[in-house]
Amino acid sequence: MTAVQAEHWTTATHGGDASVQLWEEMLSRTHLAWRVDAPDGPVAARARRTWVDDLALVDCACDPCSGTRGRSEIAATDGEFVAVLLTLAGQETVVQGGAEAGLRPGDAVVWVSTAPARFRVWSPLVKRSLLIPRAALAETGAGTLLRSGVRLPASAPAVRLLAGYLDVLSSTAHQLDAPALTAARNAALELVAGALQVPGRIPGSGTSRPALRAAMDRYIERHLTGDDVSPAVLANAVGVSVRTVNRIFHADGQTVGEVVRRRRLARARADLIGGDASISTIAHRWGFADSSHFCRSFKSCYGRSPGDYRLVTRGADAPSPGATDQSSISR
Repeated sequence: MTAVQAEHWTTATHGGDASVQLWEEMLSRTHLAWRVDAPDGPVAARARRTWVDDLALVDCACDPCSGTRGRSEIAATDGEFVAVLLTLAGQETVVQGGAEAGLRPGDAVVWVSTAPARFRVWSPLVKRSLLIPRAALAETGAGTLLRSGVRLPASAPAVRLLAGYLDVLSSTAHQLDAPALTAARNAALELVAGALQVPGRIPGSGTSRPALRAAMDRYIERHLTGDDVSPAVLANAVGVSVRTVNRIFHADGQTVGEVVRRRRLARARADLIGGDASISTIAHRWGFADSSHFCRSFKSCYGRSPGDYRLVTRGADAPSPGATDQSSISR
């Protein structure tokens, strides 16, 4: 996938109710499907979207308004997504899953595409959103950390780091070649995973658990290319029992096998985009028993067969997996 120029939208050419309708269409095109209400009159709004591989980085500004995402909007969205919203200026409230997040400049919130949500903009707002296919976030093992609607405070170092990185990425993504864009995408996912651990997440029993999990993750990364990575192998590598290994992974809602499979699929995905190796070669390189097994696993994770994924990601005008007209992220 090669870098593309940023896409721009604005309501400046419309007035009255037409501007509200146009803002709803803009928001739905860049942030999945939403209904927008602006009872006080016209809305001035603008949006810019930049693709970072399969992630959508969206900068927008708008006047006070409100919006809802209900059953019909959820049904109109193809695929599952996670959105990280960073407030740059103004004030906004986001509600999802019984949690209400009041956002001021520097604060962030996470919302998911599969649950009803609503927002209210109280003063002229400038925000930045990163929309992530859920399968992409799962590559980092962060899927179990999701707590939608929870505010990520600006005071948290991990949130500041993520905000700073996205600021740089917003201005440079269109200049990156394919390998650099993939690296930037992976870095963004890791920083999101770090930020998701901020809001009161309990790491598990025992102060040594995070260190043990980190050691096991490093071992997995070093042995993805076909080596056997099982709970017994990990236990021997870090000097604990198999029961301890399983307990540490289960605390995050995972198994060793799931984590290894996801990471191997992520590396295979990068090879499909950035190289010319055959599918069977890639399958063998990343430890899959055969091409059929690899193809089934890949399609289950990314929604397309490896061959289709390679064709789509190398086509400049190909639609993204979540695209359905104006109601989902479209390419």
